[in-house]
Amino acid sequence: MARPRKTSPYKFYQFWLNCSDEDTSHYIRIFTLLSKEEIDRLEEEHKTAPHLRILQKALAKDITIRVHSEKDYEAAVAASEILFGKGTTETLQQLDKETLKSVFEGVPTFEISRELLKGEGVNIVELTASETNMFASKGEVKRALKENSISLNKAKITDTYQVTEKDLLSDSIILVQKGKKNYYLVEVR
Repeated sequence: MARPRKTSPYKFYQFWLNCSDEDTSHYIRIFTLLSKEEIDRLEEEHKTAPHLRILQKALAKDITIRVHSEKDYEAAVAASEILFGKGTTETLQQLDKETLKSVFEGVPTFEISRELLKGEGVNIVELTASETNMFASKGEVKRALKENSISLNKAKITDTYQVTEKDLLSDSIILVQKGKKNYYLVEVR
């Protein structure tokens, strides 16, 4: 199917999810097949708790499923949870390579050789400071690890952690996170 290549299901879902309340009220009437009663009920629910974005979620769900698929919608929701803090390692492992790359488009990306991960692999400090230059120095990485602010594929790790092929997502990607909002991708070739 060519459509996901034009706009990934994740980006498509995010577009509708991020519409203003006013636009969503119009769009839900134009682009969905929901009944007037369903739309009225959703709007009332939305008015009582606008921060939950009930209307946007209904619009994004309906139109993403119809344009892409239910499976693509579920992947987009899972990807959103990962990016916005609720995702787990298990959720991350379920995403395909294209969705992962779409979610993390624009984050710093580094390439390493698969050979580096064979056998005992490479220590996390070496990987992030020497092999990829994610961090300016090994000392900076060690400090961040002591502060428990570095995650590998959404799991907290220590400075003795060895990164191996078992850590690969979609057989070719590793996600490193520093703090809550700083992400880095490592693509393994």
